[in-house]
Amino acid sequence: MGRVAQAWIVIQLTNSGTYLGILAALQFIPFLLVILIGGYIADRFNKRNVLVITNSFAFLVNVLLGMLIITEIVRIWHVMFLAFLQGLIDGIDKPVRQSFVGELVGSSDLANAISLNSTSFNLGRVLGPAISGTLIATLGTGPAIAINGISFLFVLIAMLKIRESELFIKDMHEVEQTLGKALRYVKSRPDLYVIMSVCFFMGAFGLHFEIFNILMTTKEFGLGSAYFGFLGTCLAIGTFLAALISSQFERFQSTKFVIFSSVVFSFLLLASSFLQTFESFATILPFVGAAALTTVIAANSSTQLTTDQRIRGQVLGIYQFVFIAGAPLATPIIGWGSEVFGIRQTIAGCALMTMLPVLCIAFALRNRLDAPVDNSIEFVLNKD
Repeated sequence: MGRVAQAWIVIQLTNSGTYLGILAALQFIPFLLVILIGGYIADRFNKRNVLVITNSFAFLVNVLLGMLIITEIVRIWHVMFLAFLQGLIDGIDKPVRQSFVGELVGSSDLANAISLNSTSFNLGRVLGPAISGTLIATLGTGPAIAINGISFLFVLIAMLKIRESELFIKDMHEVEQTLGKALRYVKSRPDLYVIMSVCFFMGAFGLHFEIFNILMTTKEFGLGSAYFGFLGTCLAIGTFLAALISSQFERFQSTKFVIFSSVVFSFLLLASSFLQTFESFATILPFVGAAALTTVIAANSSTQLTTDQRIRGQVLGIYQFVFIAGAPLATPIIGWGSEVFGIRQTIAGCALMTMLPVLCIAFALRNRLDAPVDNSIEFVLNKD
């Protein structure tokens, strides 16, 4: 919700796709600066307490920006600076939040919990534009961002009500002995390398729906925020259906399944760039959203379930780093390309960049795509 509303206020202030790309870069660059630190924190400190701190700062940042907009004193640098701060918060929050799932449920229910967590997170990621677009159309951009900020209070309440005595907390001595081995662990796992390659190219070029939909709505179809919100709803329909059936694909979730679903997503995104009417573009978005969510859930679940729990937080930090790493470079190019070549051509190029490199990497490692029979640190590193 927050990112979409930030993007909309940038369009209102500048009417520039280039500034939109710069905004996205500023959201991602600080994320990259601290994400590996976030993975270390996830394995070293009390996760619940860290999440209370990160969500408190997220509340303050969003409410402040909302108030600046409502009082009509907002400037473009306010938006950019607060987007940068939000990126720092996210970089700490994400690996901690994802690895916290294991402490909530323990090993016996971990597979189902990871699937549910991935589903809810990614469903929210795509439901956000629909909710945000509707709030912008009815209440305005400032209230939409402020409401998003207030929503973090519910997360804080939930965290504070968790009974810490019932958490499945890992032995800290074991954690300390494994710090620093995560990079070697990932390098020794070709299956994880391919999954992270899929995430890199999707994160860099494919999952920028807020940019694609805003520019298609305003530049290509000449419509307003209500129509932009409708496109978000269309995406949300697809992701909601994908979330409902994701558990049915659990037995298929593997590196090969991640590759297959990412290719399907790329084809659908490419097809969307050729559709000439708002109605036809809106019609394909549920399928695009379903394919995107299916791919991300499969990638996240496969990574967590096949990683030694002692370094899961650090591996998730690397996973999130790779997922976001290309975005700061790609988003300014996407914004610039939309102005120079057109948004349709830019979407088509992004779809090809999401698909072709992944196919090349998967073909090169085609005989090494299966997870190891033993995912322990000792086995994987000694095998390498």
